[in-house]
Amino acid sequence: MSWRRLAAVARKELIQIWRDSRSLGIVLVMPVAMMLLFGYGVSLDMKHIPVCVFDREGSQQSQDLLKRFQASEYFDVVRAVDNYPALVAAIDSGEARIGLVVPPDFSERLRGGQTASVQAIVDATDDNTANLASGYSNAVVRGFSQEVQLDWLRQQGRPAPNPPISVDARTWFNEDLESKAFIVPGVLALVMSVIGAFLTSLTIAREWERGTMEQLISTPVTPLEIMLGKLTPYFVIGMLNTGVCAAIAIWWFEVPFRGSLATLFVSSALFMVVVLGLGFFISVIGKSQLAASQMALVATFLPAFLLSGFLFSIEQMPAPIRAVTRLIPARYFVSILKSVFLKGSSLALLEGELLALALFAAVLTLVATHSFKKKLG
Repeated sequence: MSWRRLAAVARKELIQIWRDSRSLGIVLVMPVAMMLLFGYGVSLDMKHIPVCVFDREGSQQSQDLLKRFQASEYFDVVRAVDNYPALVAAIDSGEARIGLVVPPDFSERLRGGQTASVQAIVDATDDNTANLASGYSNAVVRGFSQEVQLDWLRQQGRPAPNPPISVDARTWFNEDLESKAFIVPGVLALVMSVIGAFLTSLTIAREWERGTMEQLISTPVTPLEIMLGKLTPYFVIGMLNTGVCAAIAIWWFEVPFRGSLATLFVSSALFMVVVLGLGFFISVIGKSQLAASQMALVATFLPAFLLSGFLFSIEQMPAPIRAVTRLIPARYFVSILKSVFLKGSSLALLEGELLALALFAAVLTLVATHSFKKKLG
């Protein structure tokens, strides 16, 4: 293998990237745009859920309960109505996602030591929001109920009961329970999939479409030199974009970074080899840029978005889908990113994921090498 010929092919590919405004836009703009879009636009944290209340009693105790909702960061009391149809209309129109109805005998039942029920009507068109709203509202009512129970026991001259079991919960790795802490690192996998597979899927297909493949074939450059020369610029660009995205995640979005940069870049380089090999193979069999780009999108970006654990928990997927995720390289890289950022895991602790990526890299590199033949047809 001649390093001089390899460098010449790499220089040719860099010039092609510079002259192609679309490729240049993907290289320079898309990584930052994706980080900002997912960092600001995607959040699984539900706060300020709009609430409509119908207090049928209007007592001091019923108002105390509703003030607890108003004081919570998870709820915003947007409207108080005086009839049931108005409450239903507020939910139907989307003005409120949850409606609270306090019964007319609320305080009377509490004073008598009886159980009082508060009706909560939840808009479940979005099941995730409905589950969170139900959980948050139950927590608010449960806290109010405990306080009422203690007051009633004191009035009766009885001692407050000690709970038989108490939970001392400690949250590790993501202490503030912010969704951006695990979403933003995963964006690196999407960025590298786009830079690595999507752009490299156009390399050989572009040569065939523009009629320059015949010129490459007539030169003494070997197929291995062509492949390495074309992939090297994208490897360097991908690693630079990894550094930029990591910097945005750490200093702009303030995502905790507890691992080492060496671990991050070693694992990123391994994943980049995987997506480059896949992209080159797609480019060889695609023949046209349109077909190659569509194949790359289906083979990399969509699986990385849906089946890697980036947004959706793999443990909650059906067993057949969980089995399919083991064939997705991004699954292992997303796991590495979350472990490096949030847990500070070392290379030794990531041995399983790194071995899986190394196996993918070896297989895809071998397949890409044997699929590209330096001949016409």
